[in-house]
Amino acid sequence: MPGVRVAVIADIHGNADALRAVLADIERRGADRIVVNGDVVNRGPDSVEVMRLLLERPDVTFTLGNHDDLLRLWQSRSAALPADWFTDPFWGATAWSAEQLDRAGLLDVPQDWPMTLTLREAGLPDVLVAHGSPDHYRESLSDRTAPERVAELAAGSGAGVLVASHIHRQADARFGPVRVLNTGSVGSPADGDPRAGYLLLTATPQGWQPELRRVPYDRAGVLGRFESSGLLRTGLSAEIFRDEVLTARSLYTPYWSWTESRAAPRDAASWAEFGRRFGAPGT
Repeated sequence: MPGVRVAVIADIHGNADALRAVLADIERRGADRIVVNGDVVNRGPDSVEVMRLLLERPDVTFTLGNHDDLLRLWQSRSAALPADWFTDPFWGATAWSAEQLDRAGLLDVPQDWPMTLTLREAGLPDVLVAHGSPDHYRESLSDRTAPERVAELAAGSGAGVLVASHIHRQADARFGPVRVLNTGSVGSPADGDPRAGYLLLTATPQGWQPELRRVPYDRAGVLGRFESSGLLRTGLSAEIFRDEVLTARSLYTPYWSWTESRAAPRDAASWAEFGRRFGAPGT
């Protein structure tokens, strides 16, 4: 019915302080329900706490993100992951987060989360929510997506609004009759703005009205917990994840791509060289 409000949050990535700030903002805005659009865990130091905060709420539903899936695959030594990852020190942060969730009995919770969720209100276009796209949780949807791809996804789902996350950058774009929205990231934005981001959708007689929200919070706590939790001592990837929270920039993905293009090891030396070339912090 018109007036229904749905908050869509995603990419919390183990940042409990950012999540609490967003949940408080959602309460102030009077949302009726919360859709958590994947990547609740990993990267940050608070995966267990974040999972517990969300699971105790009756107004929350989930979709599956690639990091939620990755930790289960990691802990089971799944053949779906490259075998050499399990002996590569670069993956220390992932191993640490998976172990934390396993000890808490929360590692397998995401196995029942669906890849997509559809919001339906009488008289309004369907809203299809997926971490990446309905086809894969690592596919990016935003204002930069090819129009023909948007048309293909809309035709396949019958949705008039496509809501995605994954890229840690908010977006609102129209492709003919189809609207594409990206929630941005709660715990690790990558657009230079360190405030936590999420999407608020309100059902109105004129259609779904989106509001891309940004919420300030004190990052000192989560940045300190990278050290105090022991996460930072797991190696380079934890350092990069910390620096992403600090700078609100994407560092991990471009560094990964750069090392792949050069067939370079992911270690302190290559990270330092990457920093010299591209101005990454802490290098």
